[in-house]
Amino acid sequence: MDPRQLAARVGEKMYAADRASKDFMQMELVSCEPGSASMRMVVREAMLNGHDICHGGLIFTLADSTFAYACNSRNHATVASGCSIEFLKPAHLGDVLTCEGAEQILQGRHGLYDMKVSNQRGEVVALFRGKSTQVSGTVL
Repeated sequence: MDPRQLAARVGEKMYAADRASKDFMQMELVSCEPGSASMRMVVREAMLNGHDICHGGLIFTLADSTFAYACNSRNHATVASGCSIEFLKPAHLGDVLTCEGAEQILQGRHGLYDMKVSNQRGEVVALFRGKSTQVSGTVL
């Protein structure tokens, strides 16, 4: 199986078992390719904070979930070892947020990944950087 097919299968397997992203957050896995992934979610009323904008922790969760698919896409069990986020613009009720993530470097067991969360108008809502560490095992 080539690397793109492998990444797609890894994404399908993870998504099928990903209760937090799929069921609770109602995210959609758009793509999972070698070293990259894309996910989408609609901002629902239950996601709004006291300022009537999307809670930052939920935007973080979208980015973190996308990061997980990107860094596991090569079928090595991988976890986050650190991450940070910069919030650049608020997200509002009904906004469709898409997170696109890409591997920046993978050296041995450690990787660095950048995620960009944008709304349906293409405006960047947040930038997230994650560090990953491979652990024992595989996804498939």
